[in-house]
Amino acid sequence: MAERTNANMLFANFNQDFSCVSVGTRKGYSITNCDPFGRVYTMNDGARGIVEMLFCTSLIALVGAADQPQSSPRKLQIVNTKRQSMICELLFPSSILSVKLNRKTLVIVLETEIYIYDISNMRLLHVIETTPNPDAICALSPSADSSYLAYPSPVPSPTTPLSSGTSAMTAGSSSPSGSSSQSGDVLLFSTRSLTVANVIQAHKAPISFLSINSTGTLLATSSDKGTVIRVWSIPGAEKLYQFRRGTREAKIYSMNFNTVSTLLAVSSAHDTVHIFKLGRAKEGSGSGNGNLSSPSPSSDSVDTVEGGVDGGYEAFIEKKKNGGVSSSLRRRSMQVTKSLSHSVGGYLPNTLTEMWEPSRDFAFLRLPTSGARCAVALSGTMPQVMVISSEGYFYSYNIDLENGGECSLMKQYRYLTTLLRYIS
Repeated sequence: MAERTNANMLFANFNQDFSCVSVGTRKGYSITNCDPFGRVYTMNDGARGIVEMLFCTSLIALVGAADQPQSSPRKLQIVNTKRQSMICELLFPSSILSVKLNRKTLVIVLETEIYIYDISNMRLLHVIETTPNPDAICALSPSADSSYLAYPSPVPSPTTPLSSGTSAMTAGSSSPSGSSSQSGDVLLFSTRSLTVANVIQAHKAPISFLSINSTGTLLATSSDKGTVIRVWSIPGAEKLYQFRRGTREAKIYSMNFNTVSTLLAVSSAHDTVHIFKLGRAKEGSGSGNGNLSSPSPSSDSVDTVEGGVDGGYEAFIEKKKNGGVSSSLRRRSMQVTKSLSHSVGGYLPNTLTEMWEPSRDFAFLRLPTSGARCAVALSGTMPQVMVISSEGYFYSYNIDLENGGECSLMKQYRYLTTLLRYIS
């Protein structure tokens, strides 16, 4: 079935706390508040293939779109929407496939490289060479204090059958194409210490999607099969949960934890969204039995960029007149230092945990149309599941937090009257 898309839309994604949606079009970009729903900022300055926000601050990362006039997919622009000013521009050797941000780190994903910057001064910290990653499969922790980057491991872990006799992998190493690049392993990289924290033997099939929770303590993984979703501890790489999405293979489009890490929402090519419940333990109890105490909200403060407002992007726009103290980002010389890291944490041992019977979903919803690509998130303020579709629609579903079951469609909005590509 052909994917149903909106011809003018090139990109759409939620911000880190799921309070806003950023949309890239053939004419420019816009920011929309989720609750109450409404567009609060629009700029028609050329085609935008990537538009990523930094929470609800005025900092926006923009990338041009391929095959569009006066637009380059190799150029990154960091702009301040409050001052309507350009902070810096960076040009990369190949097309930018994904951009990830937290309050201390900026990550740029190319097909065979990942660039890590200090967001406070745009200083290049590290470059990781990867095997070809055309789908830009990668996740960055929203938390600056527990900041980890997850991406498909270039080579299988030493404890997997394909890697017998293989030495421990270091970040920045590359491997030849072939079976070694089709591992289902995930590499965890600390953006604070710039070293490998662990390697997770997540799946037997190649990785298809990765997602990290708000506090940087949990990683959700899926493979090309898309039938089983697993959740791992960070950085310990302990398998905590195993969920059954379905029995038929499906492409996973999106995965997101809610802000308190008690639920995980997953969308797929089967026109459904599944919500899985994560266990909650008493405070101070361990996670060895697959239960987690509910993580507290991140205490990160916006100390490197201006304009963060508790009331969301709409409140931020209203406060434009109040001015504020600027902590501008300074562009420094771009010196690429392709250093190799040599510390690999303990590999996940082979255990009998694969015998676990995966848990089924707690709640689910069916999309009103078929064939659309969708990104999903859980509201941090209301018991709602939010969906943005490649057809240009925003859906809001009510979820019964006690009983689960099928979610009911509450509201739907159309972004534009007239191709959507999600960069995760």
